[in-house]
Order: sequence, then C-alpha cells, then structure tokens
Amino acid sequence: MVFVGDIHRRWDHVARGLAALARPPEAVVLLGDMECTEPLDRLAAPILQTGAELHWIFGNHDYDGGPEMWANLAEPALNPATTAGALHGRVREIAGVRIAGLGGTFRPRVWHPPNPPRIRRRADLAADLATLGPGWSAESTAALAHSLSVMAIWPEDVEALAGQRADVLVTHEAPTSHPSGVAVLEDLARAMGARLVVHGHHHIGYRAEAADGLRVLGVGAAWGVSLAGSPRWPGEPERWLGRAPAGWSFSP
Repeated sequence: MVFVGDIHRRWDHVARGLAALARPPEAVVLLGDMECTEPLDRLAAPILQTGAELHWIFGNHDYDGGPEMWANLAEPALNPATTAGALHGRVREIAGVRIAGLGGTFRPRVWHPPNPPRIRRRADLAADLATLGPGWSAESTAALAHSLSVMAIWPEDVEALAGQRADVLVTHEAPTSHPSGVAVLEDLARAMGARLVVHGHHHIGYRAEAADGLRVLGVGAAWGVSLAGSPRWPGEPERWLGRAPAGWSFSP
C-alpha cells in the first residue's frame, strides 16, 4: 500500500514513481489536494492502469477551481472508476487494513479547534448563513454554503467516525505531531482504536510517536510512502517541520 501526499497537479511525480517500482502497489491512498482540472478517472490513469485499488480524501485546495473542480474529483458521472474509492467519513478494508478517512480542513465558520464547534450539523448551516447580512448576495451565500458543506471538517462526521473501529486514520489536516496540528485528530484516532494517523497538507514527511504508542506519518507533496513510513518515490522538495512539538518522539 502507498500513501500519496498532496499532488497539486503534479501527476508526473506519481507516474514516474509507479514506473520505477519493481512491483505495483496493491492499493494507493491519496491524501487530498489533487486539484483536479480534469476528472480524477483521467488524471489517475497511471494508478488505475497498474490494477491498484485507488482511495482518496480531499484537501483544502480541491475546491480552488470552484464547483467544477470539485465535480472533477467527486462527481460519480464523471468518475465511474474512482467514485467508490471516496474515503471521507468511511472505514474501508484496504489491502487487509481497516482505514478510516477524514478529508478537508477546519473552517472557522464551522469549527476552529481548540474552540468548540459553531455548527455541528450541515442541516443547521442555512440558518447560520442567513445571519451574514445584506452584503451577501444569494449567489455568494449559496457558493459559501456549498464550499463549507463539502470541504469543512464537520463535528457530525468526526462523531460518526468515532463510533467505528479502524487500524489507520488518514486525514488531510495534521494532529499535534506537527506544530500546526490539531488534537481533535489524534483524539479521534484513539477513539477508533487506530494506532496510526497518516496526513498530508503540510508538505513534509516525518515519523512521530506519542507516549501511548500512537504513530503519525506525515507525507510530503506528491511523495509516495509505505504503511511502514518508507519512501517509495520522491515528490516535491519538502518544507521544514519547525520546532518539534512536545509529547512526541521523532525518527527520520
């Protein structure tokens, strides 16, 4: 199994990486921020052609091109081959491992930890956006509603996952093993019984472990990394992790 960090349209890294492997992976999990300028079925052809299962979550940049970019990622009619691999809010057995997915990022209008959620359910979003005021047109309000409903991390999704069991939690955002991480994510992993969190978003590869044994893999942009944390192929130059957060031990 290979986890692939934020591709940001650089599918050439993925194609070269797969071509260099002695044996194709059984499964590939994309960690968000693909930025689909075309349907994912077409862009992910180098993966699909190997016969690997493809699974994915979304990131904060997967709506940068608006509803059209989102449709290129998530619309079943455009993506008959990859729609079934959508992992957000689900637990799937992938290559013999139970993997849970939580896409998106925290958005202040919905939830900005460590503050409590402003809105817990999508069903309450319309009433909240009705308070925006006269400066917001119906069109701009509708656009914001769609963006928040599909891209934000929602308490109702976290709560639904917390009642399930998984071995691995894949997220776009990072837990507190990253200086910009959020404790909600490691709390969710522990609630699910997961012993590993794999995340993208910050374009940095690292391995960390908490005192209770919870492990975290950060995956760099377009890098391919194994379940054990070993690089399978390189991607974009990595960013600096910054000062290592307290409470975590790090290994290369």
